Amino acid sequence: MHSQADIVIDDTTLRDGEQTAGVVFSKREKIAIARMLDSIGVQEIECGIPAMGEEERGVIRSLVDLGLGARLITWNRALVPEIEASISCGVGAVDISLSVSDQMITRKLRKDRAAVKEQLKVALGFAKEHDLYVSVGGEDASRADLSFLVELMEIVRAMGGDRFRFCDTLGIMDPFALYEKISFLRNAVPEVAIEVHTHNDLGMATANAIAGIRAGARFVNTTVNGLGERAGNAALEEVVMGLKHACGIDTGIETHRFREMSLFVAKASHRPIPVSKPVVGERVFSHESGLHTDGLIKDPANYEGFDPAEVGMERRILVGKHSGTSGLMERYRCLGITVGRSQAEALLARARVMAGKCKRDLSDADLLRIYAACESLLHAA
Repeated sequence: MHSQADIVIDDTTLRDGEQTAGVVFSKREKIAIARMLDSIGVQEIECGIPAMGEEERGVIRSLVDLGLGARLITWNRALVPEIEASISCGVGAVDISLSVSDQMITRKLRKDRAAVKEQLKVALGFAKEHDLYVSVGGEDASRADLSFLVELMEIVRAMGGDRFRFCDTLGIMDPFALYEKISFLRNAVPEVAIEVHTHNDLGMATANAIAGIRAGARFVNTTVNGLGERAGNAALEEVVMGLKHACGIDTGIETHRFREMSLFVAKASHRPIPVSKPVVGERVFSHESGLHTDGLIKDPANYEGFDPAEVGMERRILVGKHSGTSGLMERYRCLGITVGRSQAEALLARARVMAGKCKRDLSDADLLRIYAACESLLHAA
């Protein structure tokens, strides 16, 4: 099992997150996001693609000038001119990406495996000659022949590359298969650290990222809110909390700013957070069911896996169609009104009728109206 010091979060909100169709971050927003990520303890930030042009390079230089504690790494194809563009930005780390599946090698690049190996040797050799930290990114690794991946990792090892990025580019893997592949590669070339980059096309990005770590990967790619191409990437907040509470692995990330950070990125990306989004959705700590709220009031641990404050959230007791008297009494208590059990039963009947007609939970104003309408009856009771 990994310890806290073993896991490195490489957040790619500023690169793969911005590659979400239609998303554009301003320079100011990129600086703010980078500072937030750095302040909560993210160890590495993939900050852009220098080959995109001078404007992008200018932003990356501004990020370098911030002097963050996090290592800044840029994304490049495994081409010398693109690596030169990264060097011009002042970064000390690069990801050099090349297609590794036969599907992409033959049908996209019109090349063969020998050409890919030669491309890796030239690009990696140039990067190491310039004293760069190098992550070799295997695009479409999930569909690649494992024996070919081993050949590439042996080149990485022999030439002093720092790690190999296993990319589930199409988001088609399941956690069990990914675990097996990462375990195989770790055993085949133990000297080369592995990074996992997972997409969410089948809704398994977080599970796959965690499976990769459990299998021995030390580096994991994330994005705030799970931004990314198509269905997105593994969400930073989900991976960190999943590791902590499902696996007992504390990454050392300060999680109490997750909600604040998610709201900022949601606004900057024009991608609202779904209300039921795991960890940071507005309603993931909202409770309505009578059975659940009764148990929650007695002890929050009955129905909450972790304290909402841990991620900058608050618990909410809602009153709706499925509410019980305990939840209703608690909501009125929060409004400064004390009602007994028998009074709550009378109020609850009306509350359920209103919630059914409105097709939603009730607001404070709704509850106050119900109480006012029933006040004389309640005093008599």
